[in-house]
Amino acid sequence: MAVFDLMLALPPALFILLLALFGLFVGSFLNVVIARLPVMMERAWAAECAEFQGQVPPEQPVFNLMLPRSRCPQCGAGIRPWHNIPLLGYLMLGGRCADCKTKIPLRYPLVELATGVLFALLAWRFGPSAMLAGSLLLTAALIALTCIDADTQLLPDDITLPLLWAGLAFHLLTATLPLADAVIGAMAGYLSLWSVFWLFKFATGKEGMGYGDFKLLAALGAWLGWQMLPLIILLSSLVGALWGIAMMATARLGRGQPLPFGPYLAAAGFIALLWGHDIVGWYLASL
Repeated sequence: MAVFDLMLALPPALFILLLALFGLFVGSFLNVVIARLPVMMERAWAAECAEFQGQVPPEQPVFNLMLPRSRCPQCGAGIRPWHNIPLLGYLMLGGRCADCKTKIPLRYPLVELATGVLFALLAWRFGPSAMLAGSLLLTAALIALTCIDADTQLLPDDITLPLLWAGLAFHLLTATLPLADAVIGAMAGYLSLWSVFWLFKFATGKEGMGYGDFKLLAALGAWLGWQMLPLIILLSSLVGALWGIAMMATARLGRGQPLPFGPYLAAAGFIALLWGHDIVGWYLASL
């Protein structure tokens, strides 16, 4: 309570700056999640397959979000603590490994910067409130899911399912949204894309999207309510279609090549989080 009172006493500009700095460090952790969670999933699948076949899974060194310590994938040199300072570490190193001088992927500082900027935007929009706390959690998860889906075309259950339940629990505890709206949002979010999936499969014999997309839209419905689902589906479909056309026009995407849909759902969900009610109100007023 004392911490919350202290945040309320801060000047708005300072509060936003502190949330931006906090976002930089959260972004640094998200980089670890983005890089390691798919590998952890692959190892778990391999172990399950071995057990299913009656084999003993091979012994492997500990690999999780905490261990082993971060190191250069090229030379194996450990990363010093001061090199892990968000953004500053990248700038101090000149974007290269301190030992072998291999280029560090630009995405690492971009994820940190994006998280800081989005956290600052949320602080400006919601101020110190329960809604801000929930929005920070939702946004961090969306950033991780966006990058993982872009890399692997996977939306891990380890993120989407806890995110769904967290949305329902958040509204149960805070009453920022009627719980019935959140529950219906989760159900309608899943079933809407599930229905599209099966209609497309019956019509073409092909699978147009993955089950992770259903679960992500269900999570967004749980957080934002069923009223935001039409807007999220419209925005994500429009941006996804335009991006796909642009990629094919520049020969970066072949015809029939799958395109991850999770990033567009995540972007549309973030827009709906910030301005969804304003957009829907403007649309209804223009009718």
